[in-house]
Amino acid sequence: MKFGIVVFPGSNCDDDCRFVLADKLGHEVFFLWHKTHDLNGADCLVLPGGFSYGDYLRCGAMAANSPIMKQVSEFADNGGLVIGICNGFQILQEARLLPGTLITNNALKFICKYVYVRVENIQTPFTNFCHEGEILRIPIAHMDGNFFVDKKNFESLEDNNQILFRYCSEDGEISNGYNPNGSIGHVAGIMNKEGNICGMMPHPERCSEKTLGNEQGVKIFSSIINHFNTNKSKL
Repeated sequence: MKFGIVVFPGSNCDDDCRFVLADKLGHEVFFLWHKTHDLNGADCLVLPGGFSYGDYLRCGAMAANSPIMKQVSEFADNGGLVIGICNGFQILQEARLLPGTLITNNALKFICKYVYVRVENIQTPFTNFCHEGEILRIPIAHMDGNFFVDKKNFESLEDNNQILFRYCSEDGEISNGYNPNGSIGHVAGIMNKEGNICGMMPHPERCSEKTLGNEQGVKIFSSIINHFNTNKSKL
C-alpha cells in the first residue's frame, strides 16, 4: 500500500507517521509537499499534526488553501482514503471535507497528555482492527481541539454513525470529567458520511512503538491497511 503524507510549512508529525507506516508496518511512504499537484499514486493520504502556517488566522485555514488541497479533495471525492490527525483534522474541516470546527479548549490552555478514547464504530476503514467499545490510550497535544457543531449536524453525525471516538475514562465512562477540551458529545474523532475521510485529535503515531510503552495507535493504521487489502482482493 502507498501512503502519501502531506507536508505543510509547520507540520511536525510527518516523520512520526512515516516511521510507523514505513519502518514499523513496512509500506511504501512518501512526502507530498503542499505546493505539488501530483499525489504520486497514493492509496491513502495522511495530513499530519503540527502547526501549519503557524496556526495563523484559524488553525488549518491557510493550509486548506494550499495548492495540493484541490487534489486532496478530488482524491477524497473519488473514494480515496484520507486521515487527518490533530492539525490535519483542523485542515480537513477548513477545507469542508469534514463537518464542524475545532475551537479553543474550554480551559484556554494547550493540553499535552495521554487520554482514553472509546471506539464507537468498528465498521470503518479506520477502526476495523479494534473491537466494539474498545478503550484506547492515546496522547493528545493541542490548543484548539474542542470539537463543535450545531445540534442538527451533531444529530446527523450520531444517526449516521460518523462518530469514531469519544473521550472517556479508563473504564469507558463518558462524562465531563474525562473530556479534556470540552468537545460536544465528547467527540475525539469523526468520519464523513461516505466513510473514507477520518479526522481525529489524538495522535496514534505517538503511541505505535513498543519502545514508547504503548502500541495501541498501530490499530488505526493497521485498520486502514486491512481495509485496503480486503477491498483490493475483491476487485
